[in-house]
Amino acid sequence: MGMNIGSDSTTEDEGIVDINTTPLIDVMLVLLIMLIITIPLQTHSVSIDLPQGNPPPSSAPDPVVDTVAIDFDNTITWNGEPVADDADLQARFRDAAAQPVQPEMHIHPDRLASYKVVAKVLADAQRLGVSKLGIMGSDQFMDAQ
Repeated sequence: MGMNIGSDSTTEDEGIVDINTTPLIDVMLVLLIMLIITIPLQTHSVSIDLPQGNPPPSSAPDPVVDTVAIDFDNTITWNGEPVADDADLQARFRDAAAQPVQPEMHIHPDRLASYKVVAKVLADAQRLGVSKLGIMGSDQFMDAQ
């Protein structure tokens, strides 16, 4: 039993004597990631003195809400009253904008109302100084698929 050293024979399989470092690198990367995850993060805290107890009730009255509805046939109503024409609507927007405590405006367009009419009402409200404006009833448009 001897070892064949330096032979020119190519029929024998020679083993590779180098160590395979790929599994070693994989294990080291996994350990590094676990170490990074387990290190506690630095938390920055800001101390704030929060008020204790219940807040006092507000003395301001409930805000007034004006509803502008646009029906399927493009007729406009203000709190249930029909609006005669554009001049009447603009006068109502001016009056609402001039009040010391501006009321909330809820625009409620019908699903079948013309986009042109709704856009004109919104543009008039903005142009005439109404700042508290919202569109109501948008849930009816979610089902139209």
